This record gives sequence, C-alpha cells and structure tokens, in this order.
Amino acid sequence: MAHVELSLSGAFVPQARTPSEVEFVTSVERWTMTVAAADEPCLILGVDGTILAVSPSASELLGLGKPAEALGRRLSTALHLIDFTAGGSRLEDPEAENIPPLLALRSERLARGLMRVVPGEDEAPLTVDAVSTPLMAGDRVGGTLTFLSPVRY
Repeated sequence: MAHVELSLSGAFVPQARTPSEVEFVTSVERWTMTVAAADEPCLILGVDGTILAVSPSASELLGLGKPAEALGRRLSTALHLIDFTAGGSRLEDPEAENIPPLLALRSERLARGLMRVVPGEDEAPLTVDAVSTPLMAGDRVGGTLTFLSPVRY
C-alpha cells in the first residue's frame, strides 16, 4: 500500500475578481475569431444563414472571393450550388436550404452531407463534404460551425 501526504500550506485559493469582457464572449464569437484565422476550410453562419466568418481556404474552395467580401452574405445565395444530375442544374431554394450548414441551424443538430458547387465561372463543379454543428448561445442555437473537405474521385 502506498502512502501519500498532501500539504495544505500551499493550497490554491481562488481570488475574488470582477468579470472581464472575455468571460462574456459567446461561443459563436469565439469560433468566429478562430475560423477567420484557420488553415482548414471552415465557416461560421449566424442564425439567419449569413456568413459571419470564413477561413481563406474555405473562401477559395467555395469560390466566395476574399473572406472579407463574403461576410454578411447569405450562404445559400453566395454559393453557386448545383444538383447531382449529369447536367448540374442550379439548386433551387427548397433544396438549397437543406445543405448541412443550414440544416444544422434548422434542426439544431449535427448535419453532414455532400454539396456540389461551381467555385468559379469557368471552373468544373466540385463536390464538398460538409460537417456542421450548431453553436449554442446559452440555451439556444446562435449559429453553425462547418468544416469542409473536397471530395476527390
């Protein structure tokens, strides 16, 4: 049997302090700062479906232009979403609202799926795997965080 002694003379006693601004930063705001500086393709949407933050690699992958230019735009209209048919027709609103970042907002649950986008005018369509999770603001959803990965054939 081992013998362990604990000293109480050096015990940690929390100091009384006043709350700082940092303690009032929401989950969405924290993730927004992280995503804006991330190397990985990812983005944050607000509760209204607008882009709050996008990493440079996600902006390039999705054809959104410079990250700062994408902010405030509604994701479903900022992307050139197409369906999975051979002709690749433009995805209409009812279907566009079911892409993972927007589905996670509506369902308040993790959402994963494939999206097909045309990143630029003369570029080939690209299939992107998207994993989205709701970000909570207290007891309600305050936005979504989405990680993106191009699907290579």
